[in-house]
Amino acid sequence: MDYERILSRTAQEIKPSGIRKFFDLLGDMKDVIALTVGQPDFVTPWHIRVSAIESLERGRTYYTSNSGTLELRREIAAYTERRFGMTYDPADEIIVTVGGSEAIDIAMRAIVNPGDEVIVPQPSFVCYGPIASLAGGTPVFLETKEADRFKLTPEALRAAITPKTKLLVLPFPNNPTGAIMTWEDLEGIADVLRGTDIMVLSDEIYCELTYGRDHVSIASLDGMRERTVVVDGFSKTYAMTGWRMGYTLAPREITKHMLKIHQYAIMCAPTASQFAALEALRNGDEDVAMMRAEYNRRRRYLVGGLRGMGIDCFQPEGAFYVYPNISRFGLSSEEFCQKLLYEGGVAIVPGTAFGDCGEGFARISYAYSVEHIAKALDRIEKFINTL
Repeated sequence: MDYERILSRTAQEIKPSGIRKFFDLLGDMKDVIALTVGQPDFVTPWHIRVSAIESLERGRTYYTSNSGTLELRREIAAYTERRFGMTYDPADEIIVTVGGSEAIDIAMRAIVNPGDEVIVPQPSFVCYGPIASLAGGTPVFLETKEADRFKLTPEALRAAITPKTKLLVLPFPNNPTGAIMTWEDLEGIADVLRGTDIMVLSDEIYCELTYGRDHVSIASLDGMRERTVVVDGFSKTYAMTGWRMGYTLAPREITKHMLKIHQYAIMCAPTASQFAALEALRNGDEDVAMMRAEYNRRRRYLVGGLRGMGIDCFQPEGAFYVYPNISRFGLSSEEFCQKLLYEGGVAIVPGTAFGDCGEGFARISYAYSVEHIAKALDRIEKFINTL
C-alpha cells in the first residue's frame, strides 16, 4: 500500500507534539528527575471521586444530553457568573466537552473556513496550529517577547491582521511562559478587534491558577462576548486531567454549530465524569485555594533557585510553569535539554516545543513537590557548572 498517497496530506504534514517527542526520550532511563509534565501532582479530591463512584453505583451509565446534563451546565453558568461576572444561558450557550482540547477543536471547526488565517501567539501550547490546519485554516504564528512579559501587544496584533484573518487565539494564562493578560492588556487587544469580524478563541484552562491578581476574561469586556468562544475545564483547576472534562461558553449562534460537530464526533462527555465535575463546582473552592497556594509556594521556590544559580528567569504570574532563558550557555534549547537529561539526570522541555520563537528557552513544570524540585535544582546547578 502506498500510504503517502492514501493518507491525508494535512495529517501527514502535521508534526508530532514536541512535548511528547522529548518526553519519549526518557524511555527506560533510571534515576531521572522529571519536571516535564503539565499535570497536577495532586490526586482528584476525594469528595469529587466519591460523587463519580456514587453515580456508577446508582446505575447512571447512560448517555446524557449532547451538551451535557442541564444540571452541570447550570452549575457552570453559576460558577462563571460568580467568579468572572459573565452570564451564559445553560440551555444553549454552554457545551460540556471531552477536555479542553475537544472544545478548541469544535470551536475552530465551527468558525474557520479553508484559507482563513488563525493568529496564534507563541510560545504557546502545541495544539492550536495543528487544529487550525485540520480545520482548513492557515495558522499565523505571532511571537510574544520576554521584554513584553510574553504578553500579546496591540501593536503586534494589528501588524499581523490581514483581510484573511478570521480568528485570534488568546492562550492566557499561558503554557509555557506563565504570562497573564490583565484587564488593561485585554482592553488594548479589544480596541484592535472592535469594528472587525475577527473572532476570539480564549483558552482559559488555567484561569484559577493566577498569583497576586484575579483572572480576567476578554469576553467580559465591552463588545467582546459576541465574538468570543471561551474554553475552560476541570483538568488543571481540580486536578482532574484523566476525567477529560472541559466546556465552551459562547453566544448561542456559535454554540449551535459547535454542538453539531460535537454530536457527530463525540455524542456526549462521559456521564460519571459529569457528576464528578458537578461536585467539583459545588464544593471544590477550598480544594482550589489549597492547590493554588501550594503551586505559588513552588513557583517562588523554583524561580528563586534558578535565579540563585545565575539563570535568567521570567517571573510567571499564572499556570504552573517557569520559562527560563538558557541562551547564555551557548547550546540550542534541544541540545541543552538533551545534555541535561543524559548528563545531569533532569528532564525538562525545550522551548522550541512551543514554537520556533522558543529557541533559547526551556519549560520547567512545578506541578511537582518542593522536595522533587529541590533535588532537580541541585542537579541542574551541578550540570551548568560543567558547561
